[in-house]
Formats: sequence, C-alpha cells, structure tokens
Amino acid sequence: MALKRTGQLSFADAFSAGQVANQQLDRLNGLVKWYRFEKLVSHFRDEAAPGRPGWPVLVMLKSLLLQALYGLSERELEAALIDRNSFKRFVGLSFEDTVPDHTVLNRFRNRLIADGLLEKLFAELDRQLELAGVVLKRGTMLDATLIETSASSRPRKDQAPRDPDAGLTSRKGKPGMTYGYKAHVGVDEGSGIIRSVLTTAANVNDTVPADHLVRGDEKAVWGDAAYHTHRREAALKSRGVKARLMRRPNKHRPDLPPRLKLYNRLIARRRAAVETTFATLKRRMGLTAIRYIGLTKASAQVLMAAMAFNMRRWAALTPA
Repeated sequence: MALKRTGQLSFADAFSAGQVANQQLDRLNGLVKWYRFEKLVSHFRDEAAPGRPGWPVLVMLKSLLLQALYGLSERELEAALIDRNSFKRFVGLSFEDTVPDHTVLNRFRNRLIADGLLEKLFAELDRQLELAGVVLKRGTMLDATLIETSASSRPRKDQAPRDPDAGLTSRKGKPGMTYGYKAHVGVDEGSGIIRSVLTTAANVNDTVPADHLVRGDEKAVWGDAAYHTHRREAALKSRGVKARLMRRPNKHRPDLPPRLKLYNRLIARRRAAVETTFATLKRRMGLTAIRYIGLTKASAQVLMAAMAFNMRRWAALTPA
C-alpha cells in the first residue's frame, strides 16, 4: 500500500505549539532514537502496493505509546489524537492531518503481538536506556501486582468465564477476590526503570517467574519472603549476585530470631521504592484493568505500559 504523507507544519501548527504544550512528550521526542524502533517495524508497510495509503509505522507506534502512557482505550486514543495538538505533534501529524481510527490502531497492535515485536521493542528501549547511563545496575527489586480484567470478563456461577487465561485469587490483607492477571517486574534500584516484566494469571505465585526477572548484570536482588528459596539464593550467589531476599517462618522455625527480623526490616526499607512503580502505572497511567481477552494480549498491554513507564522515567531522570 502507499504511504500517507504526514507531519508538514502549517502556520496553525506553529501557533498552536506555543498554546498547547506538553513538555514531557516534547522531551521524549528528543531523547528517544525513534529511527531504531522504526527499523524493527518498517516491514509492516509496502509503499509500492496499490490501494488506500497506509499510516507510517512511527505514527502508529507512538500512538500506542500514548495510549499506554495515559491509560486510554483505542476509541479514547482516536478522540485524543483529534483533540490534542500535543498528541498530534508527538506522533508526527500536523494540525490539519486526519488521524488513524480505533480499528486501524487495534489492527496494528494485534500485528505487533502476532509478530512478537513488542519484546524486541522493549529490548531496544532497554538498550537505549543503558547507553544513556540511566540504568544503574546496583540491584533489581522484584515485585508483582494484580490487575483485574474488564468487568464483562469476570466469571459467573452459571457460565464459563470469557477469559479462560485469567485467574482468580485473593488480595493479601484485603477482602474479596481478584479475577485477572498479575504483572511481575524487576525494577532497577535507584533509577526505578523496569528492566524485566512478565504477565501471568492472577493465581500464579510470585516465586514462579522470579528467575526470569533477574538480568544477571545487577549487584543484588531484593525481594520479599515470597521470593526466597534456598535454591534461588545459592544460584544468585554462584553468579556473584547478592541475594537480599526476606526470610519467612516455617514449621521448623515458626518464629524468626531477632537477627532475621532485623534483616527483613532492612530489606523492606530498600525495596519499598518498587511500590512507586506500581503507583505510577496504576494511578497516573491508568493501568487499572486488562482491556483484552487472553494472556497474550494481556501481556502485550502490560509490556507496552512498561515501555511507556520507562520513557516517562527517562524524561524525569534526564536534566532539561
């Protein structure tokens, strides 16, 4: 298909740029090497093909990042691209350009998922963050958070659930049950950058995917008692990584000695910063529900949110 011509600035664009500013988005446009992302998805277009012109891949990819950054549905994203000049400027559209509709945006997302490109895009962003000196590698903080499915997907007693991949679990210390997924993350200590992320059903124990969250280049791994096993501790030590994992009582030692209680308190203080990551994802970026059916699409939503979060952190950590 032919390619739409976009982004040609008019007098209206120059005027509105001074009227409606979004410094965070403008800074991201200057920080990120977008051409490297474009190379990864450039095969999506065929400029010599007949038919209606298609959208440039960067317009589509940046649109999906905006969706994750602001917690929007595809329909809400389409409306925001129409209404907000800062959004248009970020994705590379002029004031007078039309915008991709929600069906086009959804198809592009599904193709990224089908081709396994989101993982490659996340890895490319991680590489850029390392080159920029943002990733500190002092330690990796392990944690997980529950994310409910949309209300229409919750199981009923008289019928099978719409989303068989989701799981049902209770929240620790909170009443009620959660039906949905669990986002497991490994967060860089000090910078708050998400270096690894995995999504599972909500009823999967935190310790199951934990080894896949460890990058191997960090100096320490911090985690609560759910992550401690003797095998994991020994494996980390054999790689030269300090295992800073809280201890829990067991049937042989129902009450921890004062030394281990102090040890746990010290670890809890260091890893408390990971809660800021989840607060930002949920309260500021709107990652409060999984919008799609199935583990594959749920994982894609969380991974895209992690990318948007890391770009947000990059802009915050880089001096103006």
